[in-house]
Amino acid sequence: MPSTLETPLDVAVGSAAAKALDRAFGLQSVGDLVSHYPRRYADRGELTPILDLPIGETVTIVAEVLSTGIRRMRNRQGAMLEVTIGDGIGRMSLTFFGKGTGQLEWRQKELRVGRRGVFSGKVAEYRDSLQFSHPEYQLFDDELEARQHADTSVTVPIPIYPATATLASMKIAELVGRVLDDLGPVPDPLTERLRVQEGLLDARTALENVHRPPTRNDIDPAVRTLRMHEALILQTALLQQRAAVRELRATARPARPGGLLERFDAHLPFTLTPDQQDVGASIQQDLVAQWPMNRLVQGEVGSGKTLVALRAMLQVAESGGQAALIAPTEVLAGQHLRSITKMLGPELAPLLMPTLLTGQMSAPLRRKAALRVASGQALIVVGTHALLSEKTTFADLGLVVVDEQHRFGVEQRETLRAKGSSPHALVLTATPIPRTVAMTVFGDLDTSVIRTMPSGRAGIQTFVAPLAEHPSWWQRVWQRSAEEIAQGRQVFAVCAAIDTTKDSAEADAASTLFDAAAKGPRWGVVQLEEALSTHPELGGVRRAVLHGKMPSEEKDAIMQAFARGDIDLLIATTVIEVGVDVPNASTMVILDADRFGVSQLHQLRGRVGRGGVPGLCLLVTEAEEGSVARERVDAVAATLDGFALAEVDLELRGEGDVLGSSQSGVKSSLRLLRVVKDSGLIGRAREIAEQILAEDPALEQHPGLRDTIARRVTEEDRAALSKN
Repeated sequence: MPSTLETPLDVAVGSAAAKALDRAFGLQSVGDLVSHYPRRYADRGELTPILDLPIGETVTIVAEVLSTGIRRMRNRQGAMLEVTIGDGIGRMSLTFFGKGTGQLEWRQKELRVGRRGVFSGKVAEYRDSLQFSHPEYQLFDDELEARQHADTSVTVPIPIYPATATLASMKIAELVGRVLDDLGPVPDPLTERLRVQEGLLDARTALENVHRPPTRNDIDPAVRTLRMHEALILQTALLQQRAAVRELRATARPARPGGLLERFDAHLPFTLTPDQQDVGASIQQDLVAQWPMNRLVQGEVGSGKTLVALRAMLQVAESGGQAALIAPTEVLAGQHLRSITKMLGPELAPLLMPTLLTGQMSAPLRRKAALRVASGQALIVVGTHALLSEKTTFADLGLVVVDEQHRFGVEQRETLRAKGSSPHALVLTATPIPRTVAMTVFGDLDTSVIRTMPSGRAGIQTFVAPLAEHPSWWQRVWQRSAEEIAQGRQVFAVCAAIDTTKDSAEADAASTLFDAAAKGPRWGVVQLEEALSTHPELGGVRRAVLHGKMPSEEKDAIMQAFARGDIDLLIATTVIEVGVDVPNASTMVILDADRFGVSQLHQLRGRVGRGGVPGLCLLVTEAEEGSVARERVDAVAATLDGFALAEVDLELRGEGDVLGSSQSGVKSSLRLLRVVKDSGLIGRAREIAEQILAEDPALEQHPGLRDTIARRVTEEDRAALSKN
């Protein structure tokens, strides 16, 4: 009986192979395996540069056997077969071990001089030469067969799969071939009419040609077809989810003539930027729609997103609705409260009673704040994860504002939204993380962009201080900081850890996200404070240390002192990453900059240059030139455009799981599709999906698409989509 895409792998390839595939790649069904696509293709006559192979990595190469020899082991029992292979440029050795020479003679006959094949293994170095130990290999036809089939075999590409040390590319190719041979009909997401219209292959042919292409020319049409399948499946699922959201009913929150919003706007001491006006108009319309608003506002650091959010809060408050703003840190939550209270002024603040609710507040203060929230007295509530507590209840939660959404998981955001009856949601971000960029391109969220900046900002210059090439620049970094302080300005110095002498769990930031296998950061705030205390120019300046493990009251007191200008140099962790607003702060020094992500670096840089004082950001790194870590740092120095950096982040980290709740980029539901590169194809897929759903909402006339979505988009995925 033919298998289907749903057939479990233990049935299709046996339990041992199924366990290996699950352990290595999480593949569990035939559909999973045939969606494990080759990462590239080798030609049978390809000359692979052996000399450039990376030590320690599992690779697959095409080469020719140059010599073989069996010899007895000197220091232990047994024998060794050593085979030299070459690619016309370099050479390397293959080693095979056995109990005696007889066990190795059959392999030596197989690997005779002149045979060519595909060899796969982990690259090691032995006595200054490259080596595979017990590699997997697949030899091409012998000379007679090669001559007989020369016209065809030489043009057949060899698929090279993502592999591991225990599961080689050619083993994966063998397993894929087995399931394709047994696979029955494959549901096609596209009707025949659409296939012809778009110039695409049928699903079965596309799968065959991506895994077993007869020629190089057969690969691109197969890949394009499968990319369109991915885009169409995801776009249709997202549009179905959007339609489901619009079946929900939300309370309309209109602004009234002469109401809170109009009174607030009348007292603003400046004019809103054109982008702020446009985004505000979109939000005003969303808040009176029948379904809940689900809008993402992307804006550069300092572009005025908080002001836009406050105006939305005022509109909701006019009907007695409450707005909850959740921030990632206590420092930021406290600053948001002060900023909102100041913007509201003495006339409006008492009417809205902005209230802070955080986990580190004293019990009496927290009870008092929680009572204000539960009774509906507080129409604007600002807090941290304490807002998610079961004990925190709202009288009428009408708007949820999430600041810096990449610091919160999907489940956390949904927990807050569940405290109201289909409340409107507004998500703010300065630098979209990869998943946000992906979701934006896929169009699941209504998206607004604030690009214009308020007038009066002096801007920021960013420089890399590469200590690997210029060790002396370390001193120059601190001299430059001292020069700024001498002019009456203030300096941030940010470290990736609190104390590098303690366990890495003491780190105050997820700075090891990109370099999990590397040694920890060199500098913690404890070490930097100790070093600068004896610095000839900075030892006498007013310094303070700030990190996440300090008591809330102490953190708040230090930040307020820095904001007043009572501190010259603040040595901190990423607790100051977002929202901290000190116009007199001119310089941001980031140590171990390669330990941070693109988004974090851009956010940290945004803490300076916020007033009339020119901003300076110094990215101090020991990462070698050409490394991925250094590439991140150099990318941030090259541009102030957060949207360009989002694309860099996307390329470096991956899209994340577009359908699921993962945000790290480690797991992606995208196999072949790339959000930035394939944005045109994605747009076309959306047009097709809109047309299909308009004519056939239940997909009764598109069973292939319906069945493929049912297989690819789980209930868990749909639940995650509903929470975004």
